[in-house]
Amino acid sequence: MNPADKGTPDAWVKRDERLIRLTGRHPFNCEAPLTDLYDAGFLTPSSLFYVRNHGAVPEFKGKDPNEWMVKIDGLVKRPMNITLGDLRRGHFQTVTLPVTMVCAGNRRKEQNAVAQSLGFSWGSAGTSTALFTGVYLSEVLEYVGAMGIRDGARHVVFEGADVLPDGPYGTSQTINTAKDKGKGLMLAWAMNGLPLEPDHGYPLRLVVPGQIGGRSVKWLTKITVSEKESQHHLHFRDNKVLPTELTADRARTESQWWYDPKYIINDLNVNSVTCYPQHEEIIEMNKDFSSSTSDRDQGSEPSSYNLRGYAYAGGGRRVNRVEYSLDGGVQWKLASIVYPEDLFRKIINQEADPKLWGTFDVCERDQCFCWCFWNVQVSLKDLANADVFMVRAMDSSLALQPRDMYWNPTGMMNNWWHRVAIHKTEVDGKLKLRFEHPTLAGVQTGGWMQRMKDEGQDISKPIFGDAASASAEPKKPAPKPQTVKMTKDDVVKTITLSELESHGAESSEPWFIVNGQVYDGTAFLSQHPGGAESIKLAAGEDATDDFMGLHSASAKKQLAGFHIGTIANTAGDSEKSEKTNETTTISEVFLDKKKWKRSKLTKVIKISQDTSHFTFALESEDQSLGLPTGQHVYLRVASDDGTFIQRAYTPISKEHQKGTIEFVIKLYLPSKQFPEGGKMSVALSNVKVGDQIDMKGPLGSFIWFKDGACSWKGTARHTRNLALICGGSGVTPIIQVIRGVLEDETDSETKMWLIDANRTQGDILLYKELNELETKHPDRLKVFHVLSNADDEWKGERGRVTKDHLNQHLPSPDVDTMAFYCGPPGLLDQVVTPNLKELGWDLERNLVLF
Repeated sequence: MNPADKGTPDAWVKRDERLIRLTGRHPFNCEAPLTDLYDAGFLTPSSLFYVRNHGAVPEFKGKDPNEWMVKIDGLVKRPMNITLGDLRRGHFQTVTLPVTMVCAGNRRKEQNAVAQSLGFSWGSAGTSTALFTGVYLSEVLEYVGAMGIRDGARHVVFEGADVLPDGPYGTSQTINTAKDKGKGLMLAWAMNGLPLEPDHGYPLRLVVPGQIGGRSVKWLTKITVSEKESQHHLHFRDNKVLPTELTADRARTESQWWYDPKYIINDLNVNSVTCYPQHEEIIEMNKDFSSSTSDRDQGSEPSSYNLRGYAYAGGGRRVNRVEYSLDGGVQWKLASIVYPEDLFRKIINQEADPKLWGTFDVCERDQCFCWCFWNVQVSLKDLANADVFMVRAMDSSLALQPRDMYWNPTGMMNNWWHRVAIHKTEVDGKLKLRFEHPTLAGVQTGGWMQRMKDEGQDISKPIFGDAASASAEPKKPAPKPQTVKMTKDDVVKTITLSELESHGAESSEPWFIVNGQVYDGTAFLSQHPGGAESIKLAAGEDATDDFMGLHSASAKKQLAGFHIGTIANTAGDSEKSEKTNETTTISEVFLDKKKWKRSKLTKVIKISQDTSHFTFALESEDQSLGLPTGQHVYLRVASDDGTFIQRAYTPISKEHQKGTIEFVIKLYLPSKQFPEGGKMSVALSNVKVGDQIDMKGPLGSFIWFKDGACSWKGTARHTRNLALICGGSGVTPIIQVIRGVLEDETDSETKMWLIDANRTQGDILLYKELNELETKHPDRLKVFHVLSNADDEWKGERGRVTKDHLNQHLPSPDVDTMAFYCGPPGLLDQVVTPNLKELGWDLERNLVLF
């Protein structure tokens, strides 16, 4: 079981932890990391196949899948209930087809960056390919005597077993499409030679090649031949490209648009995406444009880079060209295309097990139902002279990806040119190229679209490089988003924590917290688009993160109708909390993973120009902190606009410290370069001695126990050699580990090597303590400082961390050695990761990231 599914209706479903969750814990919607998807090749393993679920996965485990039954009725001569066993053993030919499925929301986050749509933020990996095995729908319809248009039959309606607030998921096809074997519609029970996984429709699903994934109904239970199209709620209220003149709010409230057949989506449109270079990938080159960091193992020459990605089209059409541009779209050149689907056209049936695969029917058809892969070898010199790499595709109908985005309220079918920004910096006589994708999937931050938007640019018409500043008029900073009121003015009740907990997951009246306010979700259980379980999962807990990250402004306004009070002892309500007469028993341990705990600031010491040492009091002087070595704590502070900001920080407190908790935090305050500063930094700087803030934890994937024993991502490990690398304030989790090792009386063997990177000597945090620990334990701790902007008095190493530093000042990557990193992403991506890999480190197993 994936720990993220604990407590959800899907807790029994096995899921890969690499998948990026797009809608919180439940329902499960995800995509693979883009490069993992590409690297998996033409056929996507089921563990990485994207998932679109509207609710809980129907459970059919422990039963014979051959007993799964589909009811076929309506305008047919022989209505019947047919089992999966009947389909496999009966009158139908078993066939296998390679099919690429694509969610209609693929690349939606780019649309959401322009303006929030009604949907959640798919990245560029909402697509996958598998070999689907089953029987053709056309043969089943012929067997039951499905009538035709002359008899009034115009549609075939499909329904799944999922239980949703507005009824099961269902959709339909026209009768002619459903009866046309050339369209390839299948009732499938296997993918890639194995039974369907629960997330992908086990034990039986519909597969509609060439159309959006939403037409391929999972957990199929019913087929109805009808004079009407599907009347299912989500057949009308989903999978539409509504006119761009509509806002998301108008589309949500004006129902007539959803029932207009002009706006329905069936066939996929043509699309292409760059997978490599990946987001934030770095290429370092010499003055002769040769590079040691280009991906030669993927076919790149020393002075070039092999850019590559995927493309697909819909309706059985073939992608007949992929073009790229390095000059902003003025000139386009052809990329090479590989069509792995064509290899399956050459399979002779006798070469495949007919009991497993049936017939590879793609051998006898010329439609293209799968993605292809493109690549182009570009010289590093040409890349260095470009500000952006653009790619577009054309299909056999001559449909071409457009230059401009067609923003629409559902955010669907986004297929404007895929653009990867190229940034250039010169360091120590070498040129570095850094690549920036438009967005990152889900709630991940990053990408040129948000960056440009924050700079006040029009990201629907992006301009890259020097041309951006040269051609653009001076622009005002992007306006701050308007605060949405989520409370009722006449609600003044203060609700205690015990009251809230009495309305937890087991209660029929679920209460939850958002931004310190309490809401009763009972009346919305039957209406919630994600199902009642999504609300019940948050019952009795703080749901701020999931709610604020996943819901639209309209949903936030709607939340006000369920407001019932303010939680006691929560940031922003100290005045009311002090007036309550309730006495609370102080727990033995302060930190709690599920509850926000209040802590008063007692001391602030400025230890450098931009860094301060904060000390907060626990609930009593003899209360234990409860902080395992290697774990972090969330701090939550109210901002000026009344919203809450939370960030994770690693305390510098010792594991068994009592009465206080301490943090060393670098503050990014407003400056000429960053006029608004960091939100959390500004909020923390406004906290005065005597003020209280919220804390929750401990949290984290790593724990150091004792005598070389630790846990990383839930797996028990044992190590005697620790390679520690940090930059700036990243020393805080590192000092935790160092103390945990050296203060352990049962451990006299574990050794540590530390590389600490900073700008100046004054920026070295905990410098005195590190020196004292090294002096006291010379055989067990070696500390190496590197300063990028040292003054003349500095006697240590100058410059930036290099491969030689990692090689000379860290232990070799033996079996019992682990590496730890906390610091700037640039140092990790540009120096630590590539060089440790070259030095022989198994990064996936032995690199711990704080």
